[in-house]
Amino acid sequence: MRNQVALGMRRLSIIDLTGGHQPMSGCDGAVTIVFNGEIYNYRELQRGLEPHGHQFKTHSDTETIVHAYEEYGAACVEHLRGMFAFAVWDARKRELFLARDRAGKKPLYYTITPGGTLIFGSELKSLREHPEFVGEINVEGLDAYLTFGYVPDPLTIFRDVHKLPPGCHLTFKDGCVRVEQYWDFPYEHEQQNPARSEADCLEELRTLLDEAVRLRLEADVPLGAFLSGGVDSSTVVGLMTRHMSQPVKTFSIGFHEDSYNELKYARIAAKQFGTDHHELIVTPDICEKVDELVWHFDEPFADSSAIPTYVVSKLARQHVKVVLSGDGGDELFAGYTRYALDRKRSAFAHLPRLVRQGVMQPLGRNLPHGAWGRNYLHNVALDPLDRYIEDVSIFTRLNKSALYTDDFRQHLGASDAAARFREYAAHSRAHDPLDPLLYLDSKTYLPGDVLTKVDRMSMAASLEVRGPLLDHKLIEFVCTQIPASMKMKGLETKHIFKRAVRDLVPAEILNRPKQGFGIPIDRWINEQLRERVRGTLTEPRTMQRGYVEPRYVNLLLDENQRGRRDHAGELWALFMLELW
Repeated sequence: MRNQVALGMRRLSIIDLTGGHQPMSGCDGAVTIVFNGEIYNYRELQRGLEPHGHQFKTHSDTETIVHAYEEYGAACVEHLRGMFAFAVWDARKRELFLARDRAGKKPLYYTITPGGTLIFGSELKSLREHPEFVGEINVEGLDAYLTFGYVPDPLTIFRDVHKLPPGCHLTFKDGCVRVEQYWDFPYEHEQQNPARSEADCLEELRTLLDEAVRLRLEADVPLGAFLSGGVDSSTVVGLMTRHMSQPVKTFSIGFHEDSYNELKYARIAAKQFGTDHHELIVTPDICEKVDELVWHFDEPFADSSAIPTYVVSKLARQHVKVVLSGDGGDELFAGYTRYALDRKRSAFAHLPRLVRQGVMQPLGRNLPHGAWGRNYLHNVALDPLDRYIEDVSIFTRLNKSALYTDDFRQHLGASDAAARFREYAAHSRAHDPLDPLLYLDSKTYLPGDVLTKVDRMSMAASLEVRGPLLDHKLIEFVCTQIPASMKMKGLETKHIFKRAVRDLVPAEILNRPKQGFGIPIDRWINEQLRERVRGTLTEPRTMQRGYVEPRYVNLLLDENQRGRRDHAGELWALFMLELW
């Protein structure tokens, strides 16, 4: 703490265990950093900085950022290859510089207090410790959460508290904040060479995949991998075996419920690659940990796959301190089944708008709440982009009209949770309708849900997770050189990715149906968690908050319990909100 500036850090030591302590300053002490993450090209950067007079006292990637900032200023981020959120205090300029990595792997929150102090941190709970933190609920953030199951960047659940968006940096000087974007997923133009053959793309794609994995094997501690049995994690493990002298330590979890259990495929991959494999079966008693998980997220978070992510992180931490994962492959290579569903429903867009909006939508609205076909009619009657946004929503516009109280709607005013999503999709000017959806998911669901879940649950176990499929050089190649038609052929998702790894990944895994990393939450809500969920959602304190209609919540509970409709996702979102 110096000159009204305080920097603090709690470190998970991965590289240069003894010399990488933080906060860390440059040679003359004018530049000081706190840094969360890993820079994979730091040795290369050091070699480039030394001829310019920079002298290194440690072997840490943290010190490399300090010298890169001294040399390049804000442009230092353009030289970094890795995952990061960091703050640099420049005593000469009396300026604070914050930056977040390109994909949003590492979190960074900030706010300016009523007294004009900028406070920031990797967790909201650290901001809440400041005596001037207000903590008023942000109704726009709450609406976004109930719509999508997470609070998307740059919103948070608290008013006037922000997430620094991925690919952005922030400068704070003389009481003023300036946020600038330095990188984005390059979907804004058509591919640079649309005539390029698939064979040419495959060769370079394989090279970049291998390089991305190899770079992430740098560590001074034991290292392993998550292995779900899907194409992405199997690819990562297969590539790791090429560069490691010992068997890769792999970690998988399963369930007694067959429809959620992927252990069969994880074992196939483990056998193929000769890994040192570890497994754990998740049982419903893990739900006793749900309050602990809510605490780690700091915001309401409705993705129930956080539970198995936490369990597999705890399992891995018993053996290693770093793991590689396959996160990001679905957004980059069009792996989600919802892309195929959207293509199936695209024919409805050819119906006259008068038919869709004048006949189909009113018919859907007027059907009883639990009637089969009500949500389907509403969905296919929408314009294509709105249809997709509703597909990724927990509470759609149709159902939020019954969920929200009049008072909450009045506070929201003209605010629309989907507006920013439409802006993102409009940013991509590519002709193929798939590209705007990939860009939208890369800007919202990837950082707001997937990477948030992985970071919080792994950090709760003191485990570092690295995602080679989110290497920015790989992303730039895929976005600018591989057309959407190669990512999804007809209704086949991840076409070119599967072709690229077909000599590496077992055929049983390549040809299996897509299966999400989830839990049997529908069964657990109706069985082991039934009394707690109902009790929590119907207690007087919950009913009196004024955001949701008690009658509608009871309707969801009753329809779900009777098996009339599956409302597990909606009930879990409301349950997580109340526990938060």
